[in-house]
Amino acid sequence: MSFHSENLPVPPGDDRSEAIEHVVAEVEDEIRHGQVSEDVSHLLTERLEAAGIALPPDAVDDLAEAIENDVSL
Repeated sequence: MSFHSENLPVPPGDDRSEAIEHVVAEVEDEIRHGQVSEDVSHLLTERLEAAGIALPPDAVDDLAEAIENDVSL
C-alpha cells in the first residue's frame, strides 16, 4: 500500500486498520495486474464486508479514490 496508514478511515490503533491495509493491498495488486473490471468502491465494500469491516460509504469512496490514485502513479 502506497498511502500511509494514518489516512485510513479508522482511529490510530484501531484493530481494523491492519485488516483494512491488507484488503487495500490486495485490491491495489489486482488493479495493477488488470484483474479488476468493476467499480473500485463496490469491490472494496465487498472485500471489507467479507473481512467483517463495515465503513461508511463516504469513507469507502475516499479509500477507493486513494487506491486509484496510488495505482495510477
